[in-house]
Amino acid sequence: MVSEKKYPMTIAGKQKLEEELEIMKTVKRKEVVERIKIARSYGDLSENSEYDSAKEDQAFIEGKISSLESMIRNSVIISEDTRTDEAQLGSTVTFKEIPGGEIETYTIVGSAEADPLEGLISNDSPIAKGILGHKKGDKVKIITPGGEMQVEITEVK
Repeated sequence: MVSEKKYPMTIAGKQKLEEELEIMKTVKRKEVVERIKIARSYGDLSENSEYDSAKEDQAFIEGKISSLESMIRNSVIISEDTRTDEAQLGSTVTFKEIPGGEIETYTIVGSAEADPLEGLISNDSPIAKGILGHKKGDKVKIITPGGEMQVEITEVK
């Protein structure tokens, strides 16, 4: 039997996914079913773009629901009890690009809850991969799709 992918995440990240799932099931699903019902009332389904669009949205929503259920079912909560002074899953890391770059702060989370605009980066991202296992004061070379960069870690919490 093939084991399903595990999704490391914080408790807050899991709660966010559970809330999104609830909205998809109770609000979005009902909205698209209503759209399909209205589109059917227009008659001939073979040339009914409203119906086609609603069915596409329904397929997307059902896929999203399935994906969210899988992520929640296979979630692995990041324990805050095992924190060390090294950057690890769940750590908030502050660093600056050398030389003279801006200070940036990110929390390293699992891919299921990553949101770079909110300061949450996936442990699979190049930046996270580069700083995982390093401590405050370490200078680290990070290989990104945009090229190579050197950073100095200024804080790990």
